Amino acid sequence: MKMKLVVIVLNKTECLGDLLREFAERRLQGATILHSHGMMQELGDDVQARFMLSLRHVLNPEHKENRTIFMAASESNVPVIVDAVNKVTGGLEKSDTGILFTVPIDYLTGFEVNDS
Repeated sequence: MKMKLVVIVLNKTECLGDLLREFAERRLQGATILHSHGMMQELGDDVQARFMLSLRHVLNPEHKENRTIFMAASESNVPVIVDAVNKVTGGLEKSDTGILFTVPIDYLTGFEVNDS
């Protein structure tokens, strides 16, 4: 079975609870959630970055941090995960919602994958 690491950087942190419930309803398991923040939050004190950061604060003043979600999933479950994320967030194509990408997993132990 081909496996993927699904990485979701969720800017809309208010969606996290609903997203995890959606994963559970779809029998998707094994999510690990980290608190994270992006480069612009880190550069907030840098004089050259202040202008860009000020624009970001005008567009979304509540965005101070993200949640990064890691999930090992069978390749066949990736579209299910993408659908769940888009359903809960309103769509990742919308500005400042988040990003999702996958990376091949060559080896995995300690986790049984539920292929829905």
